Amino acid sequence: MSKTILITGASTGFGRDTAETLASEGHTVFASMRDPSGKNSEHSTALNAKGIHTLELDVTNEQSVLKAVEHIKAQAGQIDVLINNAGVASAGVTEAFSTEQVAALFDVNVFGLHRVTRAVLPLMREQQSGLVINIGSILGRVTFPFFGMYGASKYAVEALTDSLRYELSQLGVDVALVQPSAYPTQMYGSAMQPTDVGCVEKYGETGEIPGAMFSQFMSMFESAESPNPHDVAEAIVGLVNAPNGQRPARTVVGTSFGADSINDVIAPVQAGTIKALGLDHLDTAKAS
Repeated sequence: MSKTILITGASTGFGRDTAETLASEGHTVFASMRDPSGKNSEHSTALNAKGIHTLELDVTNEQSVLKAVEHIKAQAGQIDVLINNAGVASAGVTEAFSTEQVAALFDVNVFGLHRVTRAVLPLMREQQSGLVINIGSILGRVTFPFFGMYGASKYAVEALTDSLRYELSQLGVDVALVQPSAYPTQMYGSAMQPTDVGCVEKYGETGEIPGAMFSQFMSMFESAESPNPHDVAEAIVGLVNAPNGQRPARTVVGTSFGADSINDVIAPVQAGTIKALGLDHLDTAKAS
């Protein structure tokens, strides 16, 4: 059955590929991005040519979010699936990031996710149906040194996703998390770097590790064995097509670095916690 789907951060990368893949399956897709008539006009035009609706949506701007959701409501009458894909990466010595940089990172990866979800949920609650898919990361489960700020934002997404999944389970709305590993997307090329260069220099050889790690990743991405970003789109399509109540809470995509093992260990602990609270009826979404 065709669904109306909103994807954030859909000009490139996982979002763009997911939009194209879902549209090819017959879904009505609204691919949102910043400045679709300006700096992203080429991406917007290409998506439009494939029958995909594009619209302005800046996850850091409340009015932009509300305007985009109202536009979709006017055009389609409903939103069946929200894919919170918009995000920014960061890499470098944690101490060397300014407070302003950390705030900007969380404004997109955490607050932005909440802004968009909060704008869409009234529609889904009224429909008594819907699916929210949050794009997290294996770095929300395992920690790479020098990716601490990005990982912290994705750890936050883990908690938000779980809480939303419980809170919405009896209202007909399902919530799932996708945890991609490292893939060759523009996110890595545009990753935030720390502004306090003097601080980085004081770390000596240790401060040079992030650059070496980055070079290794880029080299891996250019090799014949480079992971295929389409894996993420395929995982999302599987979640979209699955019925409520039968979706996994978490889906690891790519090399897990142990994130899948952590998921397996934590799942029964989390279920036990919910049961101890007397809220285990919230642990399974109502079938659609």
